[in-house]
Amino acid sequence: MSWGTELWDQFENLDKHTQWGIDFLERYAKFVKERLEIEQNYAKQLRNLVKKYCPKRSKDEEPRFTSCLSFYSILNELNDYAGQREVVAEEMAHKVYGELMRYGQDLKAERKHHLQEGRKAQQYLDHCWKQMDNAKAQFYLRTHMADESKNEYAAQLQNFNAEQWKHFNNSIPNIFKNLQDMDERRTVKLGETYRSFAEAERRVVPIISKCLEGMVSAAKAVDERRDSAIVVESFKSGFEPPGDFPFEDFSQNLSRTGLDGSISNTPKGDRDRDGVPGPRSDPKHPMSRTKNKLWLFGKKPKAPSLEDFSHLPPEQRRKRLQQRIDELNKELQKEMDQRDALNKMKDVYEKNPQMGDPNSLQPKISETICNMEKLRSEIHKNETWLSEVEGKQSSRGDRRHSADNHHHTPQGRESPEGSYTDDTNQEHHTPHHRTSPPQPGHPNPDPHEFDDEFDDDDPLPVIGHCKALYSFDGQNEGTLVMKEDEVLYIIEEDKGDGWTRARKQSGEEGYVPTSYVEITMEKNSKGAVTYI
Repeated sequence: MSWGTELWDQFENLDKHTQWGIDFLERYAKFVKERLEIEQNYAKQLRNLVKKYCPKRSKDEEPRFTSCLSFYSILNELNDYAGQREVVAEEMAHKVYGELMRYGQDLKAERKHHLQEGRKAQQYLDHCWKQMDNAKAQFYLRTHMADESKNEYAAQLQNFNAEQWKHFNNSIPNIFKNLQDMDERRTVKLGETYRSFAEAERRVVPIISKCLEGMVSAAKAVDERRDSAIVVESFKSGFEPPGDFPFEDFSQNLSRTGLDGSISNTPKGDRDRDGVPGPRSDPKHPMSRTKNKLWLFGKKPKAPSLEDFSHLPPEQRRKRLQQRIDELNKELQKEMDQRDALNKMKDVYEKNPQMGDPNSLQPKISETICNMEKLRSEIHKNETWLSEVEGKQSSRGDRRHSADNHHHTPQGRESPEGSYTDDTNQEHHTPHHRTSPPQPGHPNPDPHEFDDEFDDDDPLPVIGHCKALYSFDGQNEGTLVMKEDEVLYIIEEDKGDGWTRARKQSGEEGYVPTSYVEITMEKNSKGAVTYI
């Protein structure tokens, strides 16, 4: 059906209908705009939710429980899901709403042009009708000029009929046909945008499905037994339960055996008389043993901070801090690379606005810069701790070197316990140095025994001895394995970090927990230097 033949007399109604069609198109465009704003707000709220529950910890503090890891996987998937909602909003904004707004403006201009043409045609027809009417009036007024008026009337009538036929058979049909084509194109465009409206979301459905599958997989990855095993591995002390207390027969006194200065079960009073301070507590006394072991199974002292690895021996602490600094530097480099990439993309957007909005990248750039500052702060903090550790180790080396320079003793001056004589004349003037005879279990240390370990440096002087109250497995690097009641030489006192450097009678050196040993310092030892 053609509007030109069927609706030739419905100009005003067609005017209203075409206006309604354009209004309806703009109403649909407004609907799409509100829908994409909902998608944008939804994506923004999802990202804020993910950010709210994301952990803000360093890499070493991340939990190892599968329940936590799965929850963080769900957060990652939800963040990707939010990104897809943003894709939907962007598709609707560019391919539906923007297209409709441009098309609506074109329709308005085209409709205005067609209606102006129709009004011009109508005005021209009215003008012809007035001319015919005037001619007819003249026909009646001028009867005496009947022939002339009749001829003029006939001519005008013929001209009007021709123009009227042209109006209703050519001009109006063409105008209405153009309006029909315009309205049909509007209908087709609506159909296309209806499809684009659905396609914008249908294209991301597979990705959304994968996000949901990832969430389900993360949920299935929760392993309660593995988490329980991690708890056991994280908190087990490795200590054996305390054994039965032995029967102590106090009716018999233990006699002194061996030479003076030898390590034996010397009564406390005898050792005090010889000028060597007695032990701080009797490890054999049941109450003393209970007091020393109580913290292992009862109220434990305040645990050292795990963040700076101060609970580890110095060498292992240094390696762990260096490892963490390397990891933080790698993360910082990644953030810097990401910042550079975002800045390059922003430059591209600024030069080519049709590719994207450069302002949309600013939040991510700011977040990356914030992460870089946090990483630099962490690196500085760990480097401070590392400098502290390296400073302590350097001071140890300086003190040992100082001890070698100022308290060097010729071979043979060291007793089995590591004490030195005060006879300087013997040290400087006696060609053959007197040596104390070795005793069982206390070999005379060989001055060249530790050359390989200290790169041809002399070993640290012995400043005392200690007796192990408990066994220690020495699993950490730089520590020393010891058995209960084993006797060790002290070569460096506890500097406040809970570790004492000791040497076995076999020559092996390392750190042992200060609380695990009973220490006796030698008053007359030249190497007995107190470090603060």
